[in-house]
Amino acid sequence: MTSADRARHRQRLLDLRDELVRDGDIEIEPGRTDAAAVGTDEDAQPLTEMSQTIASSRNKSRTVVMRLVTKALARLEADAESFGLCVECEEPISPKRIELMPYAELCVECQQARDAPRGVTRRSLTDFR
Repeated sequence: MTSADRARHRQRLLDLRDELVRDGDIEIEPGRTDAAAVGTDEDAQPLTEMSQTIASSRNKSRTVVMRLVTKALARLEADAESFGLCVECEEPISPKRIELMPYAELCVECQQARDAPRGVTRRSLTDFR
């Protein structure tokens, strides 16, 4: 990876970090808007819970991405030459992967190994019998 590539990725990481900070977390609506009200609209409750779950999930994902962006910027500042190398096997991460996710720290193979299910694996739906 050339120094121009690293500078471009650094700028993309900074832009992504700024966007995450600027947009902030998604507000989670309270389950009840009036604490004094007795009874609730039972039809609205599932929708409210679903909205809360979606907002919470998005906020959690944004937090994870922000942490990865911060780590990538730190790696880039600490050792620019190793940026773009997998932190586990030290092989180059594919340019397409880095382009899509400049905060990626693992190559595809190491990421697949990390994401693989651990423990009991089933080959078919009837393996649990």
